[in-house]
Amino acid sequence: MIAFVRPAILLLLLAIPLWWWWRHRRMTPTVMTVSDATPFMAAARGRWRLLVPPVLRGLALAAFIIAAAGPYRPGERASVRSEGIAIVIALDVSSSMLAEDFAPSNRLEVAKRHATAFVNARVNDRIGLVVFAGEALTQVPVTLDHAALGGAIAALEVGQLEDGTAIGSGLATAVARLRKVPGKEKVILLLSDGENNRGIIDPRTAGQTAETFGIKVYSIGVGTEGEARVPTSSGLNGFRYEVLPVRIDEALLTEIAERTGGKYFRARDSEALGRIFQQIDRLERSTVEVTRYARREEHTAAPIGLGLLLLASELLVAGTLVVRVP
Repeated sequence: MIAFVRPAILLLLLAIPLWWWWRHRRMTPTVMTVSDATPFMAAARGRWRLLVPPVLRGLALAAFIIAAAGPYRPGERASVRSEGIAIVIALDVSSSMLAEDFAPSNRLEVAKRHATAFVNARVNDRIGLVVFAGEALTQVPVTLDHAALGGAIAALEVGQLEDGTAIGSGLATAVARLRKVPGKEKVILLLSDGENNRGIIDPRTAGQTAETFGIKVYSIGVGTEGEARVPTSSGLNGFRYEVLPVRIDEALLTEIAERTGGKYFRARDSEALGRIFQQIDRLERSTVEVTRYARREEHTAAPIGLGLLLLASELLVAGTLVVRVP
């Protein structure tokens, strides 16, 4: 279907028949009486050639008028189903996250890599970042600027906050970030490798608050079974390491997740953590209606080109088939 940006210009097409009528009246010869019409009959048989140039000119004018009216294909309004929810990643950055039981690096570096991949896969989601150790901090508010979020994740290091594991503070801060975000679907990804030993907010109280605001919590325990090699200090000869027991309060993390309608996962290696992020990515999908309009572009090249071709044809015909004699 073709529409026009300036349809009123098409009224000029009515002037072409008037031009034809005016030209016909002007070119009508004077009637005279002759005794023998034979000499005129041969000339009359070729008179159709005289009509070719004005026909071509009229068609050229029509093409130019159509081009001036701005023909285009109207973009149809379309409702597209898109997916998007609000998410906060609450990531433990305590010193125990330096444990080197997640090849090829420590827990924090592997968690950062998988978190970044998760963010990049959720192009329609608003995502924020909260970090916690002995205290909690909003690193990036909930945003659609995934490039800035990815840069913040990449820059995370142990030692930015007072050491310890304040799970309750981290979860409460994440709830505060999501509480006023519009929309019904809200999710927290809580990653920790320890037990709650710092902070003034009880993790169960924070979980209850998340439930009150309809926020779903997916909790992830990060660490191998048994013991892990952890750097404890640095010297002239590099880091000193100690083998420390892995203690994750799985009962607490499971209780918080199930209370809010989420789920608890245990990641014992890098591959398992990647699969967990992928599973959460599949679990948390919601659809919203987004209305898009196709861009409108005028298609004037074709009628202009046709008009120029018709004018060139008129000149060619006038110089060959129809030759005016003074």
